[in-house]
Amino acid sequence: MAQSDTANETATGGRRATPPFRADHVGSLLRPPELLRAREDFAAGRLTAEQLRAVEDDAIRAAVKMQRDVGLPCATDGEFRRASWHMDFIYALGGIEQAPGDITVHFRNEKGEIEYTPAAIHVAGKVHLDEPIFAADFAFLQGTVDPAVTPKLTVPSPSMVHYRGGAAAIDPSVYSNVEEFWTDLTAAYAAQVQAIAGMGGRYLQFDDTSLAYLNDPQQRAEMASKGEDSEHLHETYIRHLNEALADKPQDLTVTTHMCRGNFRSSWVAEGGYDFVAEALFGELAVDGFFLEYDDARSGGFAPLRFVPKGKMVVLGLVTTKRGELEDKDQLKRRIEEAAHYVPIEQLCLSPQCGFSSTVDGNALTYDQEVAKLELVVETAAEVWG
Repeated sequence: MAQSDTANETATGGRRATPPFRADHVGSLLRPPELLRAREDFAAGRLTAEQLRAVEDDAIRAAVKMQRDVGLPCATDGEFRRASWHMDFIYALGGIEQAPGDITVHFRNEKGEIEYTPAAIHVAGKVHLDEPIFAADFAFLQGTVDPAVTPKLTVPSPSMVHYRGGAAAIDPSVYSNVEEFWTDLTAAYAAQVQAIAGMGGRYLQFDDTSLAYLNDPQQRAEMASKGEDSEHLHETYIRHLNEALADKPQDLTVTTHMCRGNFRSSWVAEGGYDFVAEALFGELAVDGFFLEYDDARSGGFAPLRFVPKGKMVVLGLVTTKRGELEDKDQLKRRIEEAAHYVPIEQLCLSPQCGFSSTVDGNALTYDQEVAKLELVVETAAEVWG
């Protein structure tokens, strides 16, 4: 941890002075209608890039104020400048290009199946970091938050670059073996981590659906069909994540968020954390884990028994997929259940995922989003003080 748990707790009971916080959230927020219109106008050539950015600036200021008003001790920019939570970052890495055609990802919900079709990726050159990705965006966020609020930057983990394309996306004339690819990719990520810390960033989150997906036997079978060692792929991802974080500054908190897919209130994978838990919690060198736990798809809390002392677990008990508000007493009971496996001092509370992993957003209203965040803050205050 960046600081000891004892030093991290303030005099007012269970409030944490450094992230992850007792009341926290994953990152993305519903895009306001005026921002969606501005994006459409920009795509149609009716707005310049500067005019679009001015609309984004105003929307982010309003989002930061909302997060402050509900009582959150941290704030993101809602990922308002992105089309998706991960692809904007991945395409900005040197050596990675959009490939012809799309990746087809099948999402499911209670009503059936929908498709998400982001552009495919192609590793056409040596992977590198030309300049810190989202640096200007993060600088704007830093200048927007109050001094008492910690700005958080969210980026996809290096695992997502591989999971989205696999070996088939890597040009063999560029990388003759996959370990060379990983060496360059983790070096690019290590440079990104150092750059954000150098800007004064103190809270960085690696979003990683792959480590949750691999709990699902169907996902492992799909990766095996692509020639991957799916029974040990999570261990490979953990090893390379640790390489990217090997020189992380002591005062930079890095967390990882894991979910099973989040697109228009739908999901991809199912299954508890059992398959990856021992390696994930015991070996991944992050300070905290944001875990999806909003329904039965995520399994039980027993895998948390592998969480070592000093690591924080942020329980994603409040769903972002539906607008109905959870019962506060039920949330408290579930926190108590989780505390049977990991001390309550190592637990925090958040929504299970972002509210808008892509510009499409989930099926709930802005007012419902705010109510969910207020519920997280109120429940955390009653549980931890």
